[in-house]
Amino acid sequence: MAIYKQEKSGNWYIDFIDANGKRVRQSAGTENKQQAQELHDRLKVEAWRVKNVGEKPRYSWQQAVVRWLNERAHKKSLRSDKQALRYLNQHLADKMLDEINRHLIERIKAHKLSTGAKNSTVNRTIAVLRGILIAAHREWEWLENHPIVKLLPVKDERVRWLTHEEVARLFAELPPLTKAMAQFSLATGLRASNVIHLKWSNVDLQKRTAWIDANETKSGKSIAVPLNDDALSALRSQIGKHEISVFTYAGKPVNVVNNDTWRNALKRAGIENFRYHDLRHTWASWHIQNGTPLHVLKELGGWSDLKMVLRYAHLSSENLISYANNSKVNDKILSYPQKSPITDIQRRA
Repeated sequence: MAIYKQEKSGNWYIDFIDANGKRVRQSAGTENKQQAQELHDRLKVEAWRVKNVGEKPRYSWQQAVVRWLNERAHKKSLRSDKQALRYLNQHLADKMLDEINRHLIERIKAHKLSTGAKNSTVNRTIAVLRGILIAAHREWEWLENHPIVKLLPVKDERVRWLTHEEVARLFAELPPLTKAMAQFSLATGLRASNVIHLKWSNVDLQKRTAWIDANETKSGKSIAVPLNDDALSALRSQIGKHEISVFTYAGKPVNVVNNDTWRNALKRAGIENFRYHDLRHTWASWHIQNGTPLHVLKELGGWSDLKMVLRYAHLSSENLISYANNSKVNDKILSYPQKSPITDIQRRA
């Protein structure tokens, strides 16, 4: 069997025995039969030349993708990596790794931008491509070298936060479950995924503490979460609804919160350009405005790098006023009698 189509995915698959008697079976990464056949023929010829002519083996983009996914299965960003790979396959499914050059990469960037994607979105896609090429060169030794991949310039990350009055308007429009989740998010600064997957086994109401395990955090480190009165109120409203998960709907754990219910409530509250994740920005902004030091906020938010916290530093200017007089010139110095310029000139004469 040379090529065959998998009904579930719609993609064509390659299947042949190479010159060494080894079976080669892999996805062609395309629903186009002609492209799949061309890739099949190319791989078969490459395998023959490696055995009979002594050429160094060449590897396809699809082979690299399979190895990358197998070796990076532990990555927290694997889901977003797969999204990027689905897009990249439109351009690279029939390519050998050594055919991917800077010119082709620039074309991929331009195409992605033409879809309306922002520079940051393009960069996340291209970063996956760059990671695979670097691994193929440095780790797997599949490439003699790899092209330099430059990312697009990105402006400082937006910080969108709400005032207390806006939060009051939003909460008035939210149904009980979503309101409880939003209240908990705003009280703790936890990311949406951590709130959605929160379990009662990770909560101690008596000690006013919750914790997020390392395998569920972006930084890969466990987070201890102090619970204020608002957080406790949100948790207590969910007691008795489920034995394992904290936030549930119709007896089942919640899977998503940034849904139509959330978006419609925002619209009714007259709040625009606001995502659920921006509750974390709001939490951090309120902390800074109320005097929480940056290094303390870093620990509370579970950030691994202080740079991520510095985006909120400009909000603390009012709290710095009390320190401004620390560089004030001593009153005695300012009241010291000033010498007359003429007298001073005469003295030197």
